[in-house]
Amino acid sequence: MQISKGVEWAAHAAALLNGLPPGRGLKAEALARYHGVPAPYMAKQLQALSKAGITQTSRGAHGGYRLAKPADEITLWDITAAVDGKGPAFRCTEIRQNGPCGLKPEDCKRPCQIAAAFASAEQAFRDSLAAVSLADLAGQVVNDSQPEHLLDIVSWLTAEAEPLSEKSA
Repeated sequence: MQISKGVEWAAHAAALLNGLPPGRGLKAEALARYHGVPAPYMAKQLQALSKAGITQTSRGAHGGYRLAKPADEITLWDITAAVDGKGPAFRCTEIRQNGPCGLKPEDCKRPCQIAAAFASAEQAFRDSLAAVSLADLAGQVVNDSQPEHLLDIVSWLTAEAEPLSEKSA
């Protein structure tokens, strides 16, 4: 399975939004600057998260992004599906029906062993990501980080977070 940069960026953005105080939000530009990535591309990922109901956005001078629901209700699979879609990574083309020894379509009522193995692996991948919430990650970051780094993050969030207007997008 290949995970896109967009998923990585969206997951990092959502993890940072988890640290916001209530009623505050971050602009896409601030999130892009924090992560050192292009603002238009970060905005695209945030729009995908908003469309999926993971983030909420407010418009205007005091607009920005925040999580739309508690961090323990948002999983890495939710973020992955929002950015890359829910479609299967492996798409069987029924190659076993091709060539000089190809099977007839009526003999292919069940998926072949190859398609079944890929489907099983993909389900395990999705289940693994669905088992990790943003709240789980936040707890690990707090436990694994140096106190000075955590204070830097809190200071940055305090300086950059905007009070949100009531106009939702």
